[in-house]
Amino acid sequence: MKKIKKAIVCDWLVTYAGAERVLEQMLAVYPDADLFSVVEFLPNNKKGFILNKTVKTSFIQNLPFAKSKYRAYLPLMPFAVEQFDLSSYDLIISSSHAVAKGVITGPDQFHICFCHSPMRYAWDLQHQYLRESGLSRGLSGLIVKWFLHKLRIWDMRTANGVDKFIANSHFISRRIFKIYRRNSFTIYPPVYVDHFAPVSNLKEDFYLTASRMVPYKKIDLIVETFSKMLPEKKLVVIGDGPDFNKIQALAGDNVILLGYQKFDVLKDYLTKAKAFVFAAEEDFGITPLEAQASGTPVIAYGKGGALETIVGLESDEPSGLFFYEQSKNCLRKAILQFESESNKIKKNNCIKNALRFSDARFRSEFKDFIDSEYHEWIIKK
Repeated sequence: MKKIKKAIVCDWLVTYAGAERVLEQMLAVYPDADLFSVVEFLPNNKKGFILNKTVKTSFIQNLPFAKSKYRAYLPLMPFAVEQFDLSSYDLIISSSHAVAKGVITGPDQFHICFCHSPMRYAWDLQHQYLRESGLSRGLSGLIVKWFLHKLRIWDMRTANGVDKFIANSHFISRRIFKIYRRNSFTIYPPVYVDHFAPVSNLKEDFYLTASRMVPYKKIDLIVETFSKMLPEKKLVVIGDGPDFNKIQALAGDNVILLGYQKFDVLKDYLTKAKAFVFAAEEDFGITPLEAQASGTPVIAYGKGGALETIVGLESDEPSGLFFYEQSKNCLRKAILQFESESNKIKKNNCIKNALRFSDARFRSEFKDFIDSEYHEWIIKK
């Protein structure tokens, strides 16, 4: 029987975060797959998760300042990803949150897209993105709006080149159907829950949030709420990013900003925190699950992927609670509700819920889906 030749295509490889964890597990399932990416700027000592493979990149890799300003080349990325010659491959898997699904394939090739999300900044979150980037008006704003208009047309066209979609949550499955009018199968991303097993039962008197500091993560909302409305309660913030200085200026004496911290430090704080606070509307959201794996309840904004990864107080075995407006007053009420009802949330229930999202579960579901769909396609072909 002919060996199936496989290619995995991703948007860009510059760090190790949520999409890269998915890629790592894809390669664990298909270690013989060739790897393509628009750009790849991983340090040599950080390539273990891609099995130290040589990545086939696009012409953007060699453009000026691409290493630090690769996002500025987004207007060229649709063209760049179409230049990958995948004609010799039988099975193409794209891991896409931007342009990877736009690779060109033929009728004798099977293309499965693991969609982290259709491009949020081009679709339903365009207005928020433009507003937060200061591009909602003026000539620059007009140019960006025109580009996003053209990008939507391209994005919609390339959805037709995907044979099967996998969504990373039911929330994203609904977004895929809304935008592309395509059904999808949900496979939750892998969370390395075993790495966060709590080493102590001792909780300390502080709340925790951890994230990259960009506008949609709403770290400013959390910091302002604690600084202005809950000054008697301690908040620890881990993470850095473009909004760090802005958030630092909002922080009261009860808020401690630690900046970027290594894994062991994050793990220690996740274990000791009385609760993890999460105010973003995320497609999935890995850190709240890492908190639960650490035996720590989550106070989360009740929209997006959080509704699928956190069990609310209405359940017999809750792992957290929700608030339903991204406002200081609503978050404050949720914190106070947690203070009065935290006895309902048991450490073991948090851990039990997190175990539903293990990396072993992802590998099994991913392989079963790919093998089943590819086999069915071969029979029909």
